[in-house]
Amino acid sequence: MSGLNASLGYFLSVVVFAVLVQTLLRKWPRFSFVSEFAASFMLVACWLEIQTIVEVGQWAGGLGQDVTVTMLFVLLLTHGVLCAGTSGNPSLVVQKFLQLEAGTLPTALTVTAQFAGAHLGLLAARYYWSLELTDMHMIKNLMSRECGTSLQVSVVQGFFTECACAFIFHLIQLNLRRRSALIRVPLIAVLLTFFSHVARSYTSAFMNPSLAYGLTFHCPGFTFKEYAVVYWLSSLTGMMLALLLYMGHIPRLFARNLLYFQKTRFRVPKGDKHEKKKK
Repeated sequence: MSGLNASLGYFLSVVVFAVLVQTLLRKWPRFSFVSEFAASFMLVACWLEIQTIVEVGQWAGGLGQDVTVTMLFVLLLTHGVLCAGTSGNPSLVVQKFLQLEAGTLPTALTVTAQFAGAHLGLLAARYYWSLELTDMHMIKNLMSRECGTSLQVSVVQGFFTECACAFIFHLIQLNLRRRSALIRVPLIAVLLTFFSHVARSYTSAFMNPSLAYGLTFHCPGFTFKEYAVVYWLSSLTGMMLALLLYMGHIPRLFARNLLYFQKTRFRVPKGDKHEKKKK
């Protein structure tokens, strides 16, 4: 239990830091993109610790799979509640850009902040492991340079796995975004937890470019380009396909609706039709 207590303390410290950053930035709306930095930092820093429990905790700390799945769900639920208005996911930011809901410069700054937050989350986790507070963290610190990649299949299989998961996720997210947060946040947390659990032997279904960068890009086994194809290109492809199916077009790229026929809102009154026939 000492390993679990140490992990809970670490989670609490990361969450407090992220909340403090977001609270301070509310006074300066111009720097609202930095809130995405905090959201991405929180997601990556905590998810890395959950990965540690998955890899080492079962035989070093006696923590089973049920504990890790529960912790992942709690993390995603907490992230959704505390980071309301932010996502920590570049795919969702680009989605808003393609929907004409965000400009080019704000989108670029937000995505940059998300990757910076992910990188800082990785550094924070490595520093925490180096403290070797428990046997689990001592082992993780020894094997941190030779971490196991989340990509367990070929690049082609990984691409289609991530693309399919991203397509389903974004399609559901688009349908839920106008619903109450009491419904949307738990459903999204359940969905992400389910995908992560089911796709663990394939790609882990991150569906988040900055999260994947922080969690697995530094692990040996594949090149940076191969990771980018699986975790970046596939996520954007799945998102664009979902957006196309949901709206019938992608507003930033083309205005014409390719899938759905839009009826005109204005109809000729029946009285006018009879008058034209009499004439």
